[in-house]
Amino acid sequence: MQRRHFLALTGASAVMPAIPALALTEAGAGNLVDALVGEINRVIASGKGEAAMIRDFEAIFARYSDTSYVSAYAMGVDGRRATAAQKRAFSTAFQGYIARKYGKRFREFIGGRLEVKGAKIVKNWIEVETTAFLRGEAPFTVTFHVSDRSGKELFFNMFIEGVNLLLTERTEVGALIDRNGGDIDAMIADLRKLG
Repeated sequence: MQRRHFLALTGASAVMPAIPALALTEAGAGNLVDALVGEINRVIASGKGEAAMIRDFEAIFARYSDTSYVSAYAMGVDGRRATAAQKRAFSTAFQGYIARKYGKRFREFIGGRLEVKGAKIVKNWIEVETTAFLRGEAPFTVTFHVSDRSGKELFFNMFIEGVNLLLTERTEVGALIDRNGGDIDAMIADLRKLG
């Protein structure tokens, strides 16, 4: 695990390309997250069962997030030795896993709502802050990082109560690869069952 931690720290910049110069505006990023939040709120209020809600959240994740960036970041340095087929399989499995994991979290918002509060430029992306209002709980912050590095406005990271999606999932996937003795195919098979 120490070696993996070292490689993750030293190899991150080599694994992921730099995000290009910012063309996205704060208003554009805010509009993207506003639309995203609107769809999440509609699913929360739909009254559907958990399985149907998870399917809806997966479609939302695919529509509004930079899935190729997020999945490549999550695979980290292990992505260097993965075949193109393994990377595609991982991206598909990872998208379903994220939808199940975070969809269940958003399901806790039933009876509540998310509200977009503002957007600001941070380095070479835009940070959009939203507030989650849940019944019987103090409001808390859900933050989205948005860029147009893929050619369209998409979010590439999310923080729920300060928990960083990218870093959390890179750690989870790395641990899953370690548990499978470095076998990427076995890790992908396990990922399909998680969330």
